[in-house]
Amino acid sequence: MSSIQVPPLGESIVEATVSRWLKNVGDAIGAGDTLVELETDKITVEVPALTAGVLVSRAKNEGDVVTVGESLGEMSANTGAAPAPPPAVPPAAPATAPTPAATPAATPAATPAATPAASPAATPAATPAVASDLKVAPSAQRLANETGANLSSIAGSGRGGVIAKVDVMAAAPQATPAPAAPAAQVSDAPPVLASVAPIGVAGVARETREKMTTRRKRIAANLLQSQHATAHLTTFNEIDMTAISALRERLRERVEKEQGLKLSFMPFFVKASCLALKAYPVVNAQIDDDTIVYKHYVNMGIAVASDGGLVVPSIKDADSKSILEIGKDIGAVAKRAREGKLSMDDLTGGTFTITNGGVFGSLISTPIINYPQVAILGLHKIQDRPVAIDGKVEIRPMMYIALSYDHRIIDGQQAVLFLVRFKELIEDPGAMLVL
Repeated sequence: MSSIQVPPLGESIVEATVSRWLKNVGDAIGAGDTLVELETDKITVEVPALTAGVLVSRAKNEGDVVTVGESLGEMSANTGAAPAPPPAVPPAAPATAPTPAATPAATPAATPAATPAASPAATPAATPAVASDLKVAPSAQRLANETGANLSSIAGSGRGGVIAKVDVMAAAPQATPAPAAPAAQVSDAPPVLASVAPIGVAGVARETREKMTTRRKRIAANLLQSQHATAHLTTFNEIDMTAISALRERLRERVEKEQGLKLSFMPFFVKASCLALKAYPVVNAQIDDDTIVYKHYVNMGIAVASDGGLVVPSIKDADSKSILEIGKDIGAVAKRAREGKLSMDDLTGGTFTITNGGVFGSLISTPIINYPQVAILGLHKIQDRPVAIDGKVEIRPMMYIALSYDHRIIDGQQAVLFLVRFKELIEDPGAMLVL
């Protein structure tokens, strides 16, 4: 037997959460096959089999928190041990469902009568455990076990089709259609009661408790540290997006055809930020004890919302790249984020961060600094608003921007001037091409 241990997870990372087992006990394993995925506060780590063999046991379940070096389970290094687990399966199957197992062989004619009696009762409880080919989040699996939801009939909305808890909750009324009949029979009941009844009868609890993942706990700790360790202050401005929108619209089709890049606003925002940081370098600095460390490069962090929580991969040396190069780098890192394949290099070394709440509809917000950085730029929803232009009221696409900064080293003047410079560059994007 060989132990499957939690591998080193990266610098300063000592624990992780078991995200998903990809192999079941008794499965034949090839050398290099991924056995289990571990979620840290930064990345998802795949634990491979070092040798071929058979998975004998799983010591940890999905959702468990584990530490470096801890045993996740055991596997037999001898592939000849593969036949051992199957004999244990036949005795277990008749014990749980004797009728379906015996009926096809002994009395085929009895199958139609036996199936309605056994199948409906067994299916809800068994489906969550049997559907091993489905991608199911641990919280969704637990809720399915509680409510009897048929996971095979639920479409996953998570990354890669993963079934999330919200998917099971949304499907709960359909998972138990029988209670709908009593509600329909109450002909004199108010319509609102009839619509609410199936939800209550479906067995969905009014409250649920879910243990925080390692990543969520780390995010919470970092945000609290940022609030406690910095002198937070936020300043605002707004940008007329008319010029940059026209430029993007004019170039979008050509860039996609020639470069294979879907041109978004973000590369322009990153470029404008880099130029503004060059003008006001203290916004790109860090504090080391009683020393200010000025960075003569920009590793631009881009806040990305993933299924597992917020991550901030960085575009290295963004200040030395063109708008198209930045766009390609953003596309590549966003793809790795969606697939859960970000590396430690992606998630470390950032000097300044941009967060775009506008993609979710946020009109204005005060972002929290990504400590130990000293400033973060918040972008928001582009919205048509009436503005005064040359003494006349016009409707323009406007966007609020916010700079949260550490007032210990960044004065209000520098913060405001940084935003003004950023505004000038976005409202006159041609200037970014000659600077």
